[in-house]
Amino acid sequence: MTSLDRAVDSAVLPAPRGPLSAAVLNALRGAPPAVDLPSDVTADPYGEDLQLALHVCYELHYQGFADVTEDWEWEPELLRFRAVLERAFLDALRADVPGGDDIEGVLDELLVEPVDGAGVSHFIKDRGEWWQVREYFALRSIYHLKEADPHAWVIPRLRGKAKAALVAVEFDEFGGGRGDRMHSQLFANLLVGADLDHGYLHYLEHAPAVVLATVNLMSMCGLRRSLRGALVGHFAAAEISTAPSAARMAKGLERLGAHPDCVEFFTEHIEADAVHEQIMRRDVIGDLLDREPELTGSVVFGVQATELLEARLGEHLLRAWEKGQTALRLPLQPLGS
Repeated sequence: MTSLDRAVDSAVLPAPRGPLSAAVLNALRGAPPAVDLPSDVTADPYGEDLQLALHVCYELHYQGFADVTEDWEWEPELLRFRAVLERAFLDALRADVPGGDDIEGVLDELLVEPVDGAGVSHFIKDRGEWWQVREYFALRSIYHLKEADPHAWVIPRLRGKAKAALVAVEFDEFGGGRGDRMHSQLFANLLVGADLDHGYLHYLEHAPAVVLATVNLMSMCGLRRSLRGALVGHFAAAEISTAPSAARMAKGLERLGAHPDCVEFFTEHIEADAVHEQIMRRDVIGDLLDREPELTGSVVFGVQATELLEARLGEHLLRAWEKGQTALRLPLQPLGS
């Protein structure tokens, strides 16, 4: 049993953050069918309550939660409620991005590195402290311990070169067939190297809505065939922008004298994602839009929504850290406490 296998067994239901998440959590503590789930929502689509409710619903399609029966995954009433939550989230995203069909323009923008860059990776490279790095790791664990899983849902929805090329990228993400080289396992190693708990969703309670939204976008697009273009756009945005930020992260960690396993996760992404960027742009997006040009706007949306949510997360982190404050909902506890 690997460290990540052990971690998968540890996911437990979180505490609610409002009436929407409370309704979902109360339902999951019993047996299907669901009762008394709201018929509509007026909550902030980016807020703690709605994002946690969505995240819990989506997790049923991943590893699930301890003591929650797997029969909940396709329970009709819960799926109806999830669709209501998704509609609010999706409507907000569409309202907050410019949209359009200039796919080359949005991809080119991802390659532009501003001279005065001031993002999270710049901060950590130049002046981040170890406690801030550990917070970053804890928050990113919500996705990286399932890295590449959401994008796998798009594989049966593609054809031809686009499918084959995306599978080639995913093959690298899953360690080229080696369990110890899967990127999710490398991140589990990173957490151990940083004296953090590597349990699957261990830091869910610590993660604010701005973190959950970045993962929920992937899950929403992966589970909806109508959003297959957006998921390809998301994957492309992630692969194109990762290499330079990973290089900065590696330099920052080396400056701080971090454990080699912490550095390796990022150095692994520098060269791999530089190659993936070309594959995603030319072979995946190019072939997909040659076959289905009507998906151009959806791919653009996926790129823009990814950038929007990552920017909101970055702003949250830097706003807290510049004040010397935690960016977490709950403080990190010493390992083993």
